[in-house]
Amino acid sequence: MNTMTLWHITGWEFAALAFAALLVGFSKTAVSGANTVSLAIFAAVLPARASTGVLLPVLIAGDLLAVATYRRHAHWPTLWRLFPAVAAGVVVGTVFLMWADDAIVRTSIGAILLLMAGVTVWRRRTAAAGQEPEPESVTSRAGRVKARSYGVLGGFTTMVANAGGPVMSMYLLSAGFRKLGFLGTSAFFFLIVNVSKLPFSAGLGLIDGRSLLLDLALVVFVVPGAFFGKWAVNKINQRLFEQLVIAATVVGGLQLLLR
Repeated sequence: MNTMTLWHITGWEFAALAFAALLVGFSKTAVSGANTVSLAIFAAVLPARASTGVLLPVLIAGDLLAVATYRRHAHWPTLWRLFPAVAAGVVVGTVFLMWADDAIVRTSIGAILLLMAGVTVWRRRTAAAGQEPEPESVTSRAGRVKARSYGVLGGFTTMVANAGGPVMSMYLLSAGFRKLGFLGTSAFFFLIVNVSKLPFSAGLGLIDGRSLLLDLALVVFVVPGAFFGKWAVNKINQRLFEQLVIAATVVGGLQLLLR
């Protein structure tokens, strides 16, 4: 079996996973993409494949809290543009997981994240002040192509490594989303996408009743992280918010490349 149980880990390992779960809650309500650190912790404590199955229900718990917090700020036209491409990416990622080597997957995703972070920084620095598009205006052919490209990539990375957060973060920043719209749109996006991944992960043997017992113990720690994130996001201005999201993406890319 590819799954892990509560009895396979030591007290220190559980403490590390609990901290990672707390960080998931924080990332879902404050700095999206920060849970790449959680991904690294889970993969360090658990076998790589097993870690994706254990982490997924923890992420869904964080998504539910994020939706409850920011549901009024979601931009549904953007979500509808993304979902078909994301679905295609999830299917490709599922097929890829059937035979791909972990090292190849990590290296590829890490390189992609760093490339997207670099492109996003370059675009934002060269854009004229006040000229960034609002989400409603990203309806050109180029905008649709970009949405589909990021959607496929996001679906692929979220399926193979639960690493779709940085991909979508880069897309939403490049589309001109402000802080609350960013958080509300990403909350619904990841709730729907992560729930849709459950049957695929179960079919691959990554989730079963035993692994869910470990999840049940970890979900408790997501809640205080989410409440702390809700408090912290009100203290963060837009510029700092964007810098933190990009920094989290870079950290995620580097840890995948260097792990």
